[in-house]
Parts: sequence; structure tokens; C-alpha cells
Amino acid sequence: MQERIPILQMGMVLLVTIQVDMHDRLALQLQDDLTNKISESGAKGVLIDISSLEMVDSFIGRVLANISSMASVLDAKTVVVGMQPAVAITLVELGLSLNGVMTALNVMKGMKLLERE
Repeated sequence: MQERIPILQMGMVLLVTIQVDMHDRLALQLQDDLTNKISESGAKGVLIDISSLEMVDSFIGRVLANISSMASVLDAKTVVVGMQPAVAITLVELGLSLNGVMTALNVMKGMKLLERE
């Protein structure tokens, strides 16, 4: 059985809460699952809560950027919420800019940001 991260639909927004350590295969599975779910549902927003992630590597950072790019092609905006300071520092030190990814401090602020878009 393949491990998957649940994707919840709340109106026109897909909500993903990552509660486990991300490894490469799980990140790619999430990317595929989200892209399919956006296409099937016609969602206009994707909110990804990474507050449980204590570390990211360059691959996970690129997957988050790819998810945002794919969502954009499918006419959906992406917001990442709950980024720990250590994660933000790591992304900057790795030279990764999450182009197209909006960020917010928490889920509530992220939902408001998606509503404005």
C-alpha cells in the first residue's frame, strides 16, 4: 500500500496538511495527487499547511514550487502556511525561491489570502 497525504476539499479550495516527514516518493505522490484533484474538482485554490515540517531539502522545496506551477496552469492559486523559521532559513540558504507560491502565517490567514485572489 502506497503512503498518501490526504487532500480535503473545502468549497473551491483544496486543503493539504502535512503531518509526516516528507520523503521524495511521498512528495512526488502528493504532487501527482494534487494535480489530479485540481483537474477533477476545478478547485481555484490550494492551501498547504507545512507547520509540522521541521526540515526541508532542495528536492522538497522544488516539489512545492512545482505544485504551485502546475496549479497555476490549472487556474488555481497556491498558498503555503505554517512555515517554521528553520525551514525558511534552509530554503534561503539553498537558494530556493518559491516563485508563484504565496505564504501566510496560518491556515486562517491563508484562506483569507485565497479568498482575496
